[in-house]
Formats: sequence, structure tokens, C-alpha cells
Amino acid sequence: MGTEDAAEASDGSAPPRRRKRRGRGPWWKPSLATLLAFAVIGGGLFLRYVDPWFVEFVRVKVFDAYNRIEPREPPAQSPVVIVDLDERSLAEVGQWPWPRTVVGDLIAALRDQGAAVVGFDVVFAEPDRTSPDRIADSLRGAGPTVTAALKELPSNEEVMASIMRTMRTVMGQAGSNAPDDTPPHETAQYTSVRANLGTLGATETDPRPYLISKPTLIHNLEVLEASSSGLGMFSVDEEVDGVIRRVPLVMEVDGVVKPALSVEMLRVGFQGNSIVTVVDPGGMHEVRLQTPQGNYPIPVDGRGRLWVYFAEPDRFNTPDSSGRMYVSAVDVLEGRLPPGRLAGRLALVGTSATGLLDIRATPIEPRLPGVEVHANILENILTQQFIRYPFTMVLWEMIAILAAGLALIFFVPRVGPIFTLAGLVVSGGGIAAASWYLFIEHKTFLDVTYPGAMVFAVYAVLAFSNYARDAAEKRQVRGAFSQYLSPDLVEQLAENPDQLRLGGETKRMTLLFCDVRGFTTISESYRSDPQGLTRLINRLLTPLTNEILQRQGTIDKYMGDCIMAFWNAPLEDERQEVHACQSALAMFEALERLNEERKREAEEGGFAYLPLNIGIGVNTGDCVVGNMGSDQRFDYSVLGDAVNLASRLEGQSKSYGVGTVIGEDTAEAVRGQLPVAELDLIAVKGKSEAVRIFTLLGDARLAQSPDYESLIADHDAMMAAYRAQRFDEADALIAKCEGRLDGALDGFYAVYRERIAEFRETPPPADWDGVYVATSK
Repeated sequence: MGTEDAAEASDGSAPPRRRKRRGRGPWWKPSLATLLAFAVIGGGLFLRYVDPWFVEFVRVKVFDAYNRIEPREPPAQSPVVIVDLDERSLAEVGQWPWPRTVVGDLIAALRDQGAAVVGFDVVFAEPDRTSPDRIADSLRGAGPTVTAALKELPSNEEVMASIMRTMRTVMGQAGSNAPDDTPPHETAQYTSVRANLGTLGATETDPRPYLISKPTLIHNLEVLEASSSGLGMFSVDEEVDGVIRRVPLVMEVDGVVKPALSVEMLRVGFQGNSIVTVVDPGGMHEVRLQTPQGNYPIPVDGRGRLWVYFAEPDRFNTPDSSGRMYVSAVDVLEGRLPPGRLAGRLALVGTSATGLLDIRATPIEPRLPGVEVHANILENILTQQFIRYPFTMVLWEMIAILAAGLALIFFVPRVGPIFTLAGLVVSGGGIAAASWYLFIEHKTFLDVTYPGAMVFAVYAVLAFSNYARDAAEKRQVRGAFSQYLSPDLVEQLAENPDQLRLGGETKRMTLLFCDVRGFTTISESYRSDPQGLTRLINRLLTPLTNEILQRQGTIDKYMGDCIMAFWNAPLEDERQEVHACQSALAMFEALERLNEERKREAEEGGFAYLPLNIGIGVNTGDCVVGNMGSDQRFDYSVLGDAVNLASRLEGQSKSYGVGTVIGEDTAEAVRGQLPVAELDLIAVKGKSEAVRIFTLLGDARLAQSPDYESLIADHDAMMAAYRAQRFDEADALIAKCEGRLDGALDGFYAVYRERIAEFRETPPPADWDGVYVATSK
């Protein structure tokens, strides 16, 4: 069978029937598995919305892992210093609590050594028992003169308060769930701080419904709070697993919105005038510190909590005060620190002593002093290094659950659970990688654990149903076809029941036809050995087929000595034209190797040697591809005018003295990547419109060579002179081109010399458009 017959068989105008949906029933009658999958998706979305503790637990553990793997890079010189009430300070100064006068001395020392602001991660809720008036009341046997003299002395709190008025000092407060019977006290300072907390939003939304709420405030003595520059909450609530990773920057205590210690320290240190809460429909969105130096936006979660981005712990415990943040309180009191160590720093007074019970579990360290948590918050804000988990991420997680679930509902019944699982693993890995990328590059946290768990739950439901359904289909196919087909074919149909249906789609494809030239003469030499002819054809088709398959081609069919192949189906191939042309070039190389082997065999065996020659046609265009045939027998094949033209181009390869003829669309796609040369403007048999045809001259290396560029310039000039009927000029240019590139186009130029000779005797009409009408296929 020749390529012309194949093309005629592949040409047609009637579109194939649309592919039917695999037997799943109409879309308005979903299967039980689909209904269960929708139920899982709906339940998953509801759980993510209400966010119970077990959902949150897995999410925060992922955050902890991210923080451990990629901790925050601290600044070379921290703007924060922790004045540590450590074991050495307690040993030298005395057990805690220290007299308020000593605390006042500590404040004065910080002031004198240049600290910008001091904040206390402790609360002074009770009077100092070493204060003169308290000693006077507790002394036994002291005379009235001593008692009166002691009572006339200022209390330790008043001494401390007087020093506080010379230094920007923020006193710590704490929220409590225990009832408080003590009457609240209000000071001018307390009132002003409270007044400076505002809301920002289109509707001035009240943030209190979203905030962590405490019924009771543990506050300092009134004299201390009245002398302070600010009041801040140092309460840090442990989460379900006992880890501190989110700290409220604003809280609601007994109906009043209060700032965290760290935020208030910054406001006081930078002389800010307000702390603004930004509320959106998802709850709290941002806390904004407004200062004369500019605004400090701080992203928070819906309840006003900051995801603390921890640096590696500052494990200072040396006597020379060499830690990044920690300095011993006794060294501050005794003036032992290097000059400038505290200059301009925000000083946090807290403790790392185990006995004072302020050791916390954090993502970065299971035993971290609570004061270091606040220090990390201050560094987060000052360096603007935050981990963001905006409300939109919750929406994206829910969208991911919905989209992936719907995709599974669509794909699992159609492509099967194995391929779907592979795609799920790959896409899941990609999303996990994207989550990690967002964390390390954009400091945005995207939880993939819960969406991943829900997606795999949907997959499990659908996969089980798919296996059950496929088992039933296989039994049905085996029962229906076991009487008519071989067992192997029955098993193939049982594994892929969709192959029993017809269908097609329109795609842009590249077609290749290859035919053996002079095959009739070769076959006559095997008249007495038909099996030898079969072996020869198989020996020829095998290497040619391999070259096609190695370049993403699909073998459509073999028709005797002819191969029909195509690209871009069933798999997409963005470089289909290049792959087809490279296959054509490689097929000639494979044929040359085969002819060399056959020649050597003929010489050794003493029999006649007839070389094999092939012609190839390549064309690109829109085709219909799919399973085509009858209900009893069908093939995966192509239909379309581009198929017919590819066959016609192969037939013209001999007429033009070249090995390969390619269509104009193919040539335009490979131009610049492979060397091409125009052959003619031809009206092939069976087509009324002329088409421009080209040939391939070699591989990609030749396309970049100066020899090719020089030849193609003269070649194009020859073609232009020929079409303009300047035949003498065209003949001269042919003479100039012949022999170049190892004579790659000499056969073609011989054809044109004959034409020019004919046109000199019988000139074409004056309005000739240069089209050559082919008289054969």
C-alpha cells in the first residue's frame, strides 16, 4: 500500500462522534462515592472554619518545625538588652524580691548608662516589706521616737517612684482568670494610655470581641504606676500543647483594651502618641504603633496575637557579660559593663533563674526565659521581621481543599487512582515546597497539613470506590468478550474499557510519511524468498521507528514499506515540528548505517546488493485525532487535510531531488533551529491552492554556519529571479550554488535547470505567479 492510499484513507470531512463519558451515569445523578467525597469536602471546610484544637494543633506544630529549621537571623547588635535577675545577681544582692530602693538603683544605673527605656517583666503588686513604714509597724520594743522617725522617711516605693520619674519606665501588668476583690485604681498615666488605644477601619470596628479577654488585672502599686511612663501587659498564654508561639499584643481586661509590654515600651521609647488596632471581617489584622519617627505596622492574627519569629536562643551565662542580649543585673548595679553596652538600648528587666518560675516552652527552645520571648517580640518589631499568617491564608487553605477535592472527584474516575495519586504526591510536594518558599523568602506561613489530610481523605473514598467499580467493569468485559477475543486482548480491554469507545479531538499536529523508493524493484528480487523480503522490511522499519519514538513521535500505522507517524498526540509536544524534522534527519542516518551493513553482508556473501532509499514528507496543521473505526475494530489515528498534504509532500521528494520535503508551517516553526531551503510554490495533485514547500539541509550545527547563510542568500536570490522570469540570472545563480554544502541541493538545481530550459522554449504567461502544478502524487 502506498502513502497516497494511506492519505486518502486518513482524509475526511465528517467529524467523529464526541467521546462519551465513561459509564458513571449522568452528572445530575452522582454516584455514592461522589456524594461521600462531597460530604468529606464539606465536613473538612466546616472544621477548618471552626478550627477546633486538634486542627490547630497540627498547624502550629508545622510552624514550630519551620521556625526551628529556619530561625530568625538576629541583628549583629541587638537594640534590646535583657537585664537578667540571674542566679549570680540573686547570690550577690539577695533573694527576690529585692527592696524597691535596690530596684530604683537598678533603674538609675540603666538611666546613667544610656538605656533608652526600661520595661519590667515583673509586677510589683504588694508593698515592700523592707520599707521604713512597714519596718516601723513590725518592730517590737522600738520606742515612739524610732517609730516616728521611720514613718517620716519616704517609703521604698516612693524612692523607686521618684527615680522612675527621671527615666522612661514601663511597668508590667498581667491578666488573670481569678476574681479580684481589690478596688481598681485609676491614675492619670493609666487613663492616658488607655485613651491612646484606638481602632482603625471603615466602620471603626470595636476590636474587643476578637481579643483574648481576662476578667482580672494584676497591677502594680498605685504610686509606681502613677510615676511610670507606660503600662503594658506581659501575659503570654500557653497554647494547647503548652508552647508559647503567639503572644497577644493587645488584650481586653475587664472591658478595657490594653497593650503588650513590648508594644508599650516601643511607644514610650519612641515617644509615640497612639497604638492603633486594625480590624477586618476576619478579626484583628494589624496593630500599628504611631510615632514621630514613623509608623510600625505589626501583623497579628485574628485575636490580636503576634506569631513570634524566634531567633536562636541567647545562651548567655558568662561572667564577662558577653551575651548578645543578656547582661547580669548585678553587673548593671555595680557598673561592671563595658562603656556603651546599654546606650540606646531597650532594657527588659526579667529573670532566667529557674526558681523564679518564668521558664517557657517555645518552638525554638523547650526551656526559654519568658523575658527572652518579649525580647524576640521587640526585635521582630524593630527589624520588621515577622511571620505573617493572614486571614486570607485561611481562605486559600479552604479553596485548596475545595479545588483539590473537586479535581479528585473529576480525575480519579477518569485516569484512575494510581496516576491521580502520583499527581497528588507531585502537586502536594509542590505545594509543600511553595509553603516552605513562602516561609523562608516572604515570611508568610501557609499550612499544608490540614488541606493535605482532607485531600487524602477524599482520595481514599474515591480510590476505594474506583477499585470496586473497576473490578465490576473488568468482570463485565471478560464476560462479554471472552468468546470473541484472545485472552490477552480481553485483559487489555478489561484494564482500559475506554478503548472500546470512539472519539476524537482537533489538535495542531505534525505528520510524517516515509516511503521506500523503488520498492517494486527490490521486492521483485525477493520473488523466490518472500520471507527474506519480510525480514528486510522489518530490518528497515525497526531503526526508522526507533528514531521516531525517541523524539516523542507516535506511530500511526505501517502500510507495507510506508511509515505514517505524528507528533503532539496523545501527549502534548511543544516542539513537535523540530522533533519531526530531527526524526527525519536521524532516519536517513539510520538508513545509511543499515545500507553499509547490507553492503558488507552482500560482499561477504557474494550476492547482489540493492541499496534502500527513502523519501520523507513532513507537514503541520490542524487534524482530528482519536480512536476511529467501527464498533468492532478501530485504531488511534488522525484525519484531516494536513495528513493528505504530508503524504503528497513525501511523493514530491523524488521529483525535487531531495530526501525530505516539509510544509510551510513546519519550515517556519524550525527556521533558525534547523537549516531549511525553499523548494517551490506548488499546487499538489488533489489541491487547488498552491503551497510553499521546503527541504532540510542538515542538523542544528549547520543552521548556525556561515556556509549555510551564504548559500541560502544566493539560493533565495535564485528563487526570486526564477519567479520574476529572469531565467538567465537564475541559471547563473544556480551555477554559483551548485556543489556547496557537499552538493546537498545539486539534485534540486538539476530539476530547475530543466525547467528553465523548458521555459526558454515555451515561456510562461506574463502574469505567471511562479506556481508549479504537480502532475503526479
